[in-house]
Amino acid sequence: MSKLFAETIKKLRTEKGLSQQKLAEQMFVTKSTVTRWETGTRLPDIATILRLAGVLEVDPNALLTAASKSGEQPHVILVDNKKQPLAGGLRTVRELLPHAEVVGFTDPEEAVRYAAEKRVALAFLEIELRNTTGFDLCRRLLDVNPRTNVVYLTAHRGYALEAWNTGASGFMLKPMTPEGVRRQLKNLRYPFWRSKGG
Repeated sequence: MSKLFAETIKKLRTEKGLSQQKLAEQMFVTKSTVTRWETGTRLPDIATILRLAGVLEVDPNALLTAASKSGEQPHVILVDNKKQPLAGGLRTVRELLPHAEVVGFTDPEEAVRYAAEKRVALAFLEIELRNTTGFDLCRRLLDVNPRTNVVYLTAHRGYALEAWNTGASGFMLKPMTPEGVRRQLKNLRYPFWRSKGG
């Protein structure tokens, strides 16, 4: 997680004369949550960061910038066997996550091999893949790293119920749009980064 964010939160809290318990009460979270923020073991989601900025009376961009300056570059993958939607999705995600390494795959096996070498923070998976499904690929990616956020991409609403039974973080109808991706980033199970302009 972001060491800079942890140090920034602790400094701002101390300057305001707030104990961890007092900040927790104002944020409606537990003291242990604040401790995790200040030790860098947990990064709050964007909505919580914006609330923190209000409680600490600072410019939200200061906290968002600190949160984004992690020492580890997050790895994001997109898997779609159709090249045109894949190219468009890659452009969208790279624009929103400029500091992430964003890689696309048409071959699910290549995506699994990549995930075994890199710690993938976020995977966007088309559900209808050649020789497999996004659901099966999700399970394989979570076997490699249980903290990978998986968001399904599909043109079919009928997959929504099955998607929620696989441990995924989200479900998006195609086409992939910046607004849709921003919504998904705000609801990740394991927040790791802020979106540009988000």
